[in-house]
Amino acid sequence: MIALQTLYEYDIANHAPEEVLQRHAEERNLHPKVVEYASELVLGAYGHLADIDAHIQSAAREWPLQQMARIDKNILRLAIYEILFNNTVPAKAAINEAVELAKTYGSETSSRFVNGVLGTIFNRAQQQPISKAESEVK
Repeated sequence: MIALQTLYEYDIANHAPEEVLQRHAEERNLHPKVVEYASELVLGAYGHLADIDAHIQSAAREWPLQQMARIDKNILRLAIYEILFNNTVPAKAAINEAVELAKTYGSETSSRFVNGVLGTIFNRAQQQPISKAESEVK
C-alpha cells in the first residue's frame, strides 16, 4: 500500500519517490523491513518505468496510458515490476495482491481491468523462450 501511494504521488505531483517514501515511513512510523521492501518496489518500478509502461500499453491497446486511471496504472506498474523484474514473490501472488489493491482503491471495474492486463502479461512472459545464456547452469 505504501509503495502504491508513493508511485501514485510521483505520477500526480512528480515528487521524488525516495522523498515521498521517506515521508510516509516517518509519518506512519513504519518498521524498517516494510520501508526496505516498499523502497525496492518503488525504485524498481520507477527504474523500469519505460519498459513497464510499454508492457501495459501492449496488453491494453484500447487504453492509452494518458487515459488510464492513475491508480490502476500504478497498481499495474508495481505488479509488473514484481512479475517481470523482481521475482521474489510468486507471480500469482503479485497478481492477487494487485487485484485486491484495485478493489480497495480503484473504481468498480478496476479489479477486472488489472486482472486482465496482468494475466495477459503473465501469459506472455510464460511463453517466452529462455535464452541459452539464462538456461545454462552456473
